[in-house]
Amino acid sequence: METSRRNFLKLGGAWALGLAILPAVKGFAANNPEHLVNPKAMAGKRWGLVIDMQKCWPRYQAGCRRCFDTCRREHNIPDIGNKKEEIKWIWTEPYGDAFPDQQHELMAEDIKNNPFIVLCNHCDKPPCVRVCPTRATFKRQDGIVMIDYHRCIGCRYCMAACPYGARSFNFRDPRPYIKELNPAYPTREKGVVEKCTLCVERIDTGLPPACVEVCPAKAITFGDLEDPSSEARQLLKNRYTIQRKPELGTHPSIYYIV
Repeated sequence: METSRRNFLKLGGAWALGLAILPAVKGFAANNPEHLVNPKAMAGKRWGLVIDMQKCWPRYQAGCRRCFDTCRREHNIPDIGNKKEEIKWIWTEPYGDAFPDQQHELMAEDIKNNPFIVLCNHCDKPPCVRVCPTRATFKRQDGIVMIDYHRCIGCRYCMAACPYGARSFNFRDPRPYIKELNPAYPTREKGVVEKCTLCVERIDTGLPPACVEVCPAKAITFGDLEDPSSEARQLLKNRYTIQRKPELGTHPSIYYIV
């Protein structure tokens, strides 16, 4: 369900109201083609990630949290200090929680006991988009699932619909909890939902997602899943990979090498 510019303009009333009350996030109506005019913007039909956990784990055990820390700084993600109100864009889950239907009692210990990097799956058929009453969450033409904070009314239908728990709700103003403010990225405010955007602000200027760029183990590969020659597709062709909850039919764009 992709929002065209025409449909976007039909929502002008609600959008204008959003502009009036949320000036800090102005400019993030990212499905508007006008936001893709940068000649350096990367062009793809369906962006995705392939995460090689065999490369990640040795670094992770040594204390590497570079992808998490960089994502937090880049996107002004607050540290609330309260698990119940935590804002999460990229984090880890045990194998059993990340892949509940893909485990058995004889599974290798290194897979069963190590943490798995998880984030929004940018599903090809995202249930969050289907249930959003204001079209605040939408899928771009390049497959990235976005949230327009102008239109988010905080109903949290998208959170209920997401089978991966990939969205967080701002129960309070997050700004006082941002440790290192990045003035180049908008802050959010109380009452809106947020999640990973696959660093759309970087993709639209010709750069890969920050987590990909900073990983010292090169464990995260970014690419166009529709392009057979992309590095991501080559990994999918040559390595055994799994996805989170494939039985739900959402077609995640995040793959794991285990």
